[in-house]
Amino acid sequence: MAKGQLTAEQKKLDADIGIIAGITLGVFLLYCLSGRQLRSFVLGGGASLPLRLLASAGMQFGLAGLGITVVCILRREPFSSFGLQKAHTIRAIAGTALCFLPYLGYLAVSGQFDGWQPFDLLVADQVFDSGNPWMVLLGMGLVILVWGFFEGFNYAVIAEKINRRYPSHRFWLDYGALICALVCLLLHPLQFSLWGTLEIITTFLGIYGMLLVRKRTGNAWGCVFAFCCIWNAF
Repeated sequence: MAKGQLTAEQKKLDADIGIIAGITLGVFLLYCLSGRQLRSFVLGGGASLPLRLLASAGMQFGLAGLGITVVCILRREPFSSFGLQKAHTIRAIAGTALCFLPYLGYLAVSGQFDGWQPFDLLVADQVFDSGNPWMVLLGMGLVILVWGFFEGFNYAVIAEKINRRYPSHRFWLDYGALICALVCLLLHPLQFSLWGTLEIITTFLGIYGMLLVRKRTGNAWGCVFAFCCIWNAF
């Protein structure tokens, strides 16, 4: 369909996707330019822990969460309209876990499996080491919100926006899941060795699969579960 023949809904979806992509790309470029300084600031002891935590969480939220939040506010679309519901939650979580089994198998055979350590991030280690129970409670709440909820839910919203704009009539062909899986790979370091190729394949299967499960069940909690209990836990 020519540009001039687009419906109002299609134009709105194009704008939504453009806003999300623009914000994400802008923050990613900022991270590329300042990543070393940010890491030094977060790991250093020159500033207070809450400030360093907020700096790290702010960058992460900008990469995975800010774009969809801006769009949902502009369109007055509640997060619940993108699959945050009670129905089929167990099915969504179980299906997502199955999709990540190849990735867990890759970790095991490549010798990278160190046990289940949810949110074993540098910033989380500092929160625990602070010894302040309130800092631990509030800090881990922020970590779970940004690195868990928003990182997973971000994919669910973007995939649905893309699928509304470019629907596929074949279940296994999902343009939203395809683009999200490819973006996930591009935002993380790629290695084209044997183990690196296996990591690419299993990561793609995990992300693509969890979004197919989200489409099948209509429930996005599986995506949140993946980033809370699998992606950031092994």
